[in-house]
Amino acid sequence: MKCLKEIALIGTMLACGAHMANAKELRTVGVSVGSLGNPYFLSLVKGATDAAHKINPDARVSAVSSDYDLGKQASQLDNFIASGVDLILLAAADPHAVNAAVKRAKAAGIVVVAVDVEADGADATIQTDNTQAGRASCAYLASAIGGKGNVIIQNGPQTSSVIERVSGCKESLVKYPDIKILSDNQNGKISRDGGMDVMMGSLTRYPDFQGLFTVSDPQAIGSNLAARQLQRTGIVITSVDGSPDVVNALKTDTLIQATASQSPAEQGALGVQTGYGLMNGKKPAQTVTLLAPQLVDRKNVASYKGW
Repeated sequence: MKCLKEIALIGTMLACGAHMANAKELRTVGVSVGSLGNPYFLSLVKGATDAAHKINPDARVSAVSSDYDLGKQASQLDNFIASGVDLILLAAADPHAVNAAVKRAKAAGIVVVAVDVEADGADATIQTDNTQAGRASCAYLASAIGGKGNVIIQNGPQTSSVIERVSGCKESLVKYPDIKILSDNQNGKISRDGGMDVMMGSLTRYPDFQGLFTVSDPQAIGSNLAARQLQRTGIVITSVDGSPDVVNALKTDTLIQATASQSPAEQGALGVQTGYGLMNGKKPAQTVTLLAPQLVDRKNVASYKGW
């Protein structure tokens, strides 16, 4: 009986050894994001890099900025394909039009995981629950202005995450019949300069508004600077991201009052972990993983762990 048990154990060990021997190695990861000038994407890339190095200390991670340009991103994906990467993490410039490039990558045997935003044809998606982030941020905004007044929604590039944040914001604001949305279609370009430019225009065009929702923290920072330059006060600004800059702003005297935080490093790490599993035939429990946002305001910012 003892011999039989030993034989069974040896068989199990050999089977495990064979499985490990057949596992695909993670050698190279290509990452295409909106802008590496945005601390959010830097955190995402760091999370992806740390996760890749846990799998293989010698893994190489190559990250590039698409600058929200579909043509540029398609070329980047083609370069990843030509260099033979094992895995691509993709923050799509256009969730639908990027499909052709995704198909080319998959045809080359490369796993594609969408991060931050959706991408048609991707093997899996890891992102924030952006609709809930918009809801939470604008529910706070509505309450902070007393449920009445004029509000501006400062939009951004029409990626799925931005569209969902604006949709969630409107879901919260529509509950207040005394709140009027003056504008919702100006693109702050997910940048401080973009937010500042749009806010300058809004402050000039609209002499009286009480609230501003921006789809990203960099836009909120830029908008606050614009208001300060034009010496405008009495405006409540909320946004989405939970970035270090807005955390610092919440601790000082600014118009920024709250942000719905994201976890970019976790997105990058889960993207790599999910992609590596898919490389080796392990499908995730769900194709789309939504990470819950956390509302950060002046009351709880001291306990917020940040990115």
